[in-house]
Amino acid sequence: MRITSTKKTIVVREYQLDIGTVQVFDDYMVATFDEGATVTLERAYQIIGISEIHFRNRNFGYISQRKNSYAVDPTIYNYLRGLENLKAFAIVSKKEIDMHNFKIEKLFYKKNMEFFIEFENALAWVRKRVKSGKNKK
Repeated sequence: MRITSTKKTIVVREYQLDIGTVQVFDDYMVATFDEGATVTLERAYQIIGISEIHFRNRNFGYISQRKNSYAVDPTIYNYLRGLENLKAFAIVSKKEIDMHNFKIEKLFYKKNMEFFIEFENALAWVRKRVKSGKNKK
């Protein structure tokens, strides 16, 4: 019997930003941005700040839940690459355009980044990467 399977996932903190919502969990965060929003470097710093509050000295993962269409400044990935404790970056979407955008975004990020259609698959991958990242320290 697996006890971990009955454990509920609890939101540690939820942030309402001007471009959407960021939910923080034990070892990952999930961002859902509003329709038509633009994720600029300034707004990315807000998210980086949230990660520093909750994950300053430990590894974590990031899941971008792409329910809406929005723009991302690709230079953000230069700054995200510098977050040593960010071990996994997942994008979740059912839209084909997001798959094409992902291929471009991955060129800028150059670290552990994957695209998923189902949230549960993304979450499993993120948790595995975060857990394996702890062993390499």
